[in-house]
Amino acid sequence: MTDNTHPPEAWLYFALAVVGGYGDAASVVLAKTFTGHVTGSLVLAAIAIAAHKWSALIGHISAVLVFLVGIISSVLIERALAAWPFFKSLPTVLSIEVILTMTAYLAFASRAAARVEVFVVCMSLALGMQNGAFQRTGGISVHTTYLTGMITSLMTSEAIKPQLMGARDPKRTLLYGIWLAFFVGGAIGAAMAFQFKGVGILGVTFLLLIILISRIRQRGLLIS
Repeated sequence: MTDNTHPPEAWLYFALAVVGGYGDAASVVLAKTFTGHVTGSLVLAAIAIAAHKWSALIGHISAVLVFLVGIISSVLIERALAAWPFFKSLPTVLSIEVILTMTAYLAFASRAAARVEVFVVCMSLALGMQNGAFQRTGGISVHTTYLTGMITSLMTSEAIKPQLMGARDPKRTLLYGIWLAFFVGGAIGAAMAFQFKGVGILGVTFLLLIILISRIRQRGLLIS
């Protein structure tokens, strides 16, 4: 969804990768399921079927379905806002993410019987929307909520063009940077969730607010 005509600053996709890693790792610690990684949740769902753990199966499947709904929602938002030049899709999605991650925290902190389920739905929807809203930059496909596809592309590129390994390739640098940012975000997210439980997820909200405010101040909502 990101417009290549006006590529975003480098800090943006690195920051979103930190958010993706943080949110996914914290969700695994708190809810025992991936909220930003379809493959991981499907594997956990298959394990739940083999173990006859039907309640866990519902949680993993719901995470996958809601994540996909998030991707579709971000595309629909982009189309809906196309007629409104003042409103840009990426800041809009980031704003919705802030609300969803805050709701996830409130749900997890409540005494509601379905608090974990609501947490998973909110986090999966938030990360799904982020993934759909930010898919391409610098002329290459990127993902800020999971890494498998990008790592595969990176390794394939290295194998096909070994003569470029010694050269400074901006695309390769970008992918390595996102890879590292996601890993760092995951480590921080897991540590925060272990240390502060549900409160730790507010780190995602805080990071998103910083990104959103910086985006608005630097670009004045002129770039989606």
